[in-house]
Amino acid sequence: MMKQILKSGFCIFSVFLFIFVNHTTVYAETAQNWYCKREKEHRRPCAEPDMAYISEENGFFIGKNPDEKVLYLTFDAGYENGNIARILDTLKAHHAQGAFFILENLIHRNPELVERMKNEGHLVCNHTARHKDMTKLSEEEIEKELCSLEKIYSEKFGCTLSPFYRPPEGKFDRKSLSVAKRLGYHTAFWSLAYADWDNEKQPDPEKAKKLLCDYLHNGAVILLHPTSKTNADILDALLTQWEKEGYRFGSLMEFTESGT
Repeated sequence: MMKQILKSGFCIFSVFLFIFVNHTTVYAETAQNWYCKREKEHRRPCAEPDMAYISEENGFFIGKNPDEKVLYLTFDAGYENGNIARILDTLKAHHAQGAFFILENLIHRNPELVERMKNEGHLVCNHTARHKDMTKLSEEEIEKELCSLEKIYSEKFGCTLSPFYRPPEGKFDRKSLSVAKRLGYHTAFWSLAYADWDNEKQPDPEKAKKLLCDYLHNGAVILLHPTSKTNADILDALLTQWEKEGYRFGSLMEFTESGT
């Protein structure tokens, strides 16, 4: 009898363990954090093999033409920290278009900055309403996060967001990419970024400039946080240097089929 009990218990435990392991494995395979390894000698990075499918869902992270000296300036702007206006001033001085991925918080608290982005020719894009982990939401909840921001923006400014979406913290899966695609969005990742988001631990400006210049490459989709004091301090020098090197500043609209 004892052997039967032990055997039954072992079988139940084995089934539980199988379900648990397979559940976590499925989750690991479907929920991912975007990662793009920086390459030396200005080589263009490649997507990791298990992330290569993003292109199937209107996703991108790098320019199309490897021979074209073009850069795409993108900014994740969830809130104001005294530096966004400085970033906008610099972009205006260089006649450079940026793509700003915003949250509803910025519309509510600093509508004048969002309106300035729009009026000065930048793309105002969808970073979701409240910066949730989209891989943990249902399709209906994902749609609500994206459409809620659309509605708030449209009601406030009388126009629509640009057709680009960036997942909060770069977390994604096939489901969230598919919902974004169904809603008309291209999912914009990045090929060059650095640790600039912690306002209490800002990078050294000279080291930041060196890193961004050392790993620059043709078609780079550059992710910067405009709340960063370091970025506000170095952006003019960066754009000046990149212009001298022959780069142009492109628009994410070049990633759409029509280019408009």
